[in-house]
Amino acid sequence: MFRPMVAVVLCVFAATAAHAQEPYNLSAPVHSLATLFTDLYGPEGLKVDSEATLPGEQPHTAHFNSDFQVNFSQFSTALVGQLVSVPLPSPASGFTFQFDASLGVFQRTTQSFGPILSERADTIGGGRVSFGMAYQRFTFDTVEGVDLGRIPAVFTHDNAALLGGREDVVTTDNSITATLNQATTFVTLGVTDRVDVSVAVPVASTYLKVVSDATIHRLGTTNPLTHFFRQSNGEVGVSRLFTAVGGASGVGDLKVRVKGALVHQSWSSVAVGVDVRLPTGDAMNLLGSGTTGVQPFVVWSSSRGKISPHVNAGYTWNGSSVLAGNPATGQSADFPDDISYAAGADLSVNPRLTLALDVLGRYVLDAERLRTEDFHALDGSSVFPNISFTRDSYNALSGAFGFKANLHGRLLVDFNLLFKLDEHGVRDKVTPLVGFTYAF
Repeated sequence: MFRPMVAVVLCVFAATAAHAQEPYNLSAPVHSLATLFTDLYGPEGLKVDSEATLPGEQPHTAHFNSDFQVNFSQFSTALVGQLVSVPLPSPASGFTFQFDASLGVFQRTTQSFGPILSERADTIGGGRVSFGMAYQRFTFDTVEGVDLGRIPAVFTHDNAALLGGREDVVTTDNSITATLNQATTFVTLGVTDRVDVSVAVPVASTYLKVVSDATIHRLGTTNPLTHFFRQSNGEVGVSRLFTAVGGASGVGDLKVRVKGALVHQSWSSVAVGVDVRLPTGDAMNLLGSGTTGVQPFVVWSSSRGKISPHVNAGYTWNGSSVLAGNPATGQSADFPDDISYAAGADLSVNPRLTLALDVLGRYVLDAERLRTEDFHALDGSSVFPNISFTRDSYNALSGAFGFKANLHGRLLVDFNLLFKLDEHGVRDKVTPLVGFTYAF
């Protein structure tokens, strides 16, 4: 495994006064990508400056709380859930063979080169080997339909002795940049004419950046020294930028697949199999899930001349992971299970070109979900946009279109576009894939 490399952005210096200047930018040291949201405002959370005193001349510590900092680390769970469940290129070769005893040679059993992000029931043939690589790039745009570039969150005062102070709030406008590059190497061995064994090894590079633009709203206080942000020039202001950024690279979660053909006929085939995902990726740096996953699946496919339809279905059982619990404290919880399914067809345009079309779905069970709402302040009149979190199941639907081209011999080049069909979960508008496979 490569050693994860965490990039830490040091303080960005900017002078500001609240009324007309740029907000003072305070960058947080990032311990790991999984704790980036809890690290954003520092070890004690979002605290504003104060020179006010409580009764008895006690110093006033102005601490503000929000679901954003407490629960938005679940974004990491959703991001890694997307990473480990993303449809990988089928590890089986586009070339499928069966030994013809009467001729003493292997014969191709399919006209098309098969799907790209789903499976067909055909196996590659006993003694055959297929090797391939594929590269995918994700640039996540939304979470539950909310633009990752503009996520609102309201912070409220902790338990203070005076109601006036409790009425003050801090609103934040948060921008999240999340990208993932993943290169997967896979190899498939035909144990027999009906049984394949495949291994897929992903190498991932993740980048995550959060910029939180915080503004103090004095709804219950009038003294500017009660709640304020100390600016870089020493003046009193109401705005500050908080930044946390990090990146990591390394081996992701290794996947082992066994697939066996139950029924193999020219017009209809059925196969069953199981995927085992091993937690080889660094979960704290969002390179892996931090838990083992087991997915039994079933595949039906058919060959009707140049058109070959197929249907896939599977259920993934996941174990316990720190990403589903509290990465900051190391507490683990159950990583959400999911049901995956796909339906599509591939079309053999000519002996050297196959088009592939799929609709892919993933039903995630009992997962953390984000929703937008209005926050009504204690002053009885101020309303601000906000987010909150709930636990529920959801269905994420995607489409895929691509092609496989036979450039030379048994070398296939793959190109595919995966695009979202709904707004559930953490989504990328379009994810490109390029790759190749070679059959021996």
